Amino acid sequence: MVFSSQLFLFWFLPAALLVYYLMPRRGRHLALTLLSYLFYGWANPLFVVLMFTSTVIDYVCGLFLARQHPAAWKKPVPLLPKYGPRTRGQRIALAVSICSNLLLLGLFKYFNFATGSYDALVSALGLTDLRLDLALRVTLPLGISFYTFQSMSYSIDVFRGEARAIRNFVDFACYVSMFPQLVAGPIIRFQEVADQLLTRTHTFEKFARGAAFISLGLAKKVVLANSCGKIADMAFGAAGVNFLDAWYGVFAYAFQIYFDFSGYSDMAIGLGLMLGFVFPKNFDSPYISQSITEFWRRWHVSLSTWLRDYLYIPLGGNRKGKLRTYVNLATVMLLGGLWHGASWRFVIWGGMHGAMLGVERAMGKQSVYRRLPGPLRMGVTFILVCFTWVFFRAETLGRATAYCRSMLGFGQPGPGSQLIAGVIYRPYYVLAMVAAAATVWLGPQTWDFTRRIPPWKAGLLLGVFAGSVVLLTTQAFNPFIYFIF
Repeated sequence: MVFSSQLFLFWFLPAALLVYYLMPRRGRHLALTLLSYLFYGWANPLFVVLMFTSTVIDYVCGLFLARQHPAAWKKPVPLLPKYGPRTRGQRIALAVSICSNLLLLGLFKYFNFATGSYDALVSALGLTDLRLDLALRVTLPLGISFYTFQSMSYSIDVFRGEARAIRNFVDFACYVSMFPQLVAGPIIRFQEVADQLLTRTHTFEKFARGAAFISLGLAKKVVLANSCGKIADMAFGAAGVNFLDAWYGVFAYAFQIYFDFSGYSDMAIGLGLMLGFVFPKNFDSPYISQSITEFWRRWHVSLSTWLRDYLYIPLGGNRKGKLRTYVNLATVMLLGGLWHGASWRFVIWGGMHGAMLGVERAMGKQSVYRRLPGPLRMGVTFILVCFTWVFFRAETLGRATAYCRSMLGFGQPGPGSQLIAGVIYRPYYVLAMVAAAATVWLGPQTWDFTRRIPPWKAGLLLGVFAGSVVLLTTQAFNPFIYFIF
């Protein structure tokens, strides 16, 4: 079930809000948990079993970390000293939590990739007798990359003394399974919502702002992302494209992935506000960045800060010398690329960003083109990011390298390239690209636009929502890119 569907907007969401607000305050987390399980299990009920297993393991580990017995439910769970010593049992509990989550993530997300890579390697070495040739293929559960990271953050925060363990299992299950951000983020750390799970306000202002977030997020997805996505699909799906069409196609994909993911994040934040939760901003106008370092401060903020705080800093960060700093940075970006998808394309994408971040760090976190005027720095950064998006979007590594050759002017246009050009430059698609560019570089952020909603904004938002719904009913192309991650 996707947010940009009539099933969700006009059936599931109204029913969920009605059930949630009709429940007494003490029962709302149980209602939200069950509704979230229904939402998550809509595609495959077995996915719920997997998430529930992860939830139970981390809940029990959290109590062991706090050295509390589950039966002592009436006693408040103490906060561990922030930099105090930890017992062997606490370290084992943390290891069990982290290893179980990584095992689930590794098995369901990387099993096919690992066996396929192994077979390719032994075949290349001429050792065909050692091939596995497994017929078994593991289905990737929706959102497993997101909720395993969330669940791990709970155990780590409790271990570090940055959050209290939860004694109420329903509250913890609600945190892990909350449907607004369950399948495509943003990644909500436990410490960010721990207090809100205990007490939060439900106001008309929050609800209205949440509705505004949903309206704008839906418009980003339906009006801009889907239109740009059609251009990108035709360009990347062609046997070969010329220089201009290749750049036009990758610009379209850059807009598609941004509006697709930021639109989903806006809707997730809006749904959270309707339920009384305040989630952090996940995108901060990333395409106005003037360096790759700045880009990663603005793009998918919940992931980049998670990797920084739970991986880069524990590895040593920049505290163990220059060489170790660059190794840590490269490790984080390579793993960040692999987190996005089980393919060498994503590893290369992460490696390219890691290399650029390393060069900028060597120059004091400034770009090599820092002497250019601001608009040109922004343009160069956008072009560099777009070049790396090729490895993110192309279906195979071979297609990615062929597309890069076209972008550099060395490609061979396919026999149908003129037909493709006749479609992707139709007025509707050109207008969509212009609207996307204007929104990226001139439009206000959703976070700022919705701070105050006077009558004229309310009318505009209502019109935007109605127009998006009308357009939604006519579209057959409506994917969410990050659902596959």
